[in-house]
Amino acid sequence: MFALIDCNNFYASCQRVFRPDLKNKPIIVLSNNDGCVIARSNEAKTIGIKMGQPFFECKSLIDKHSIEVFSSNFALYGDMSHRVFSLAKEYFPMMEIYSIDEAFFYFEETKNLDLENYGREIVRNIYKCTGIPISIGFAPTKSLAKISNKIAKKFPQRTKGAYVIDSEDKRKKALKWIKVEDVWGIGRRYSKKLMESGIKNALEFTMIEDSWVKKYMSVVGLRLKRDLKGIPSIEIEDVKPKKTIATTRSFETIYTEFEDVKERIVTFAVVCAEKLRKQKSLAGAIMVFLHTNFHNKTQAQYSKNFVLKLPFATNSSIELAKFAIEALGKIYLKGYNYKKAGVVVLDLVPMNNFQHTLFQSSNPTHSKLMVVLDSINSSYGSQKVRLASQSLGRVWKMNQERVSPHYTTRIEEIIVVNA
Repeated sequence: MFALIDCNNFYASCQRVFRPDLKNKPIIVLSNNDGCVIARSNEAKTIGIKMGQPFFECKSLIDKHSIEVFSSNFALYGDMSHRVFSLAKEYFPMMEIYSIDEAFFYFEETKNLDLENYGREIVRNIYKCTGIPISIGFAPTKSLAKISNKIAKKFPQRTKGAYVIDSEDKRKKALKWIKVEDVWGIGRRYSKKLMESGIKNALEFTMIEDSWVKKYMSVVGLRLKRDLKGIPSIEIEDVKPKKTIATTRSFETIYTEFEDVKERIVTFAVVCAEKLRKQKSLAGAIMVFLHTNFHNKTQAQYSKNFVLKLPFATNSSIELAKFAIEALGKIYLKGYNYKKAGVVVLDLVPMNNFQHTLFQSSNPTHSKLMVVLDSINSSYGSQKVRLASQSLGRVWKMNQERVSPHYTTRIEEIIVVNA
């Protein structure tokens, strides 16, 4: 039996834990540099705030309905997520973290276990210990557990936060209820193709011929169809090293000069290198991209990326910064107002198992140097020791005018209780 735990309106709920006065009030959370909406409470959804909507487009609704606005506070959200799933793991032997607010679980069901009441106990305990409301769905497969969770969340008064698909009647009823475009694993392109073929809901999807699914949706679609029919075909996955690592940010201001953009690109490359070393990987290629502010229609627009195949695999901050600057030189054009850039490292291989090159290789002294660098930055704070090509007078600061206190991750911002 599978279970899916999903934190309800997670970012907004994290704010409400420490600001109970915000209960039942509309809340939105903004992306990096306060660019667009990335999370909404149910009240904000009802008002008409759309996911991904630029912040400046929402201001009239925000003023009209007194919507509470927060800058993203990922340190707080990450810590609260860890607390929730550490508690949830006590109930199940196997866990797969799916996102910051979702996790799948697998367990061998016992015949005497009342799953609905068991789920409600989990909901109550996690809320009691963290203040975060959750929904939990049980089903014989992962995709059905996802649907079961949607039902638990959609009808909280009836389900008390927990729902179980444990019969053929419940399975068919649930699949008939959910639209095909809302099925986990069916993206926009596939849902469009299915609707053009007259398939409107998940139940109808499970009834079409395997040959059609395989032709238009490959074996992945076939696996999903079997999973929705109650035949376990999508298993719990182990945590695996990432295949790519990216560091991308909107700039806190407009940059026009190469040196300004270069400093940011170097910083992004250094962060990617740190992430590579943390998961014990090396990169064989690097991509750098750069673009202007597409929301500003009065300015000339430009967007470009360049992928550089590295002469050797490396996770050295020094070497990746050098290659990133080389890639940036291929795409930078003077005369544009740049708003965002990013570095993506590709072709990742394990540090202990990679193909050496004959004539070029990473500087062997860098590995020991990076160990010392990571140790210092870990002890005294990120980016305390930097490369010379990074500005010592600049910090990696995002435009976060509405960020809440870091209640659980900074001792100086811990909540104060007056007794």
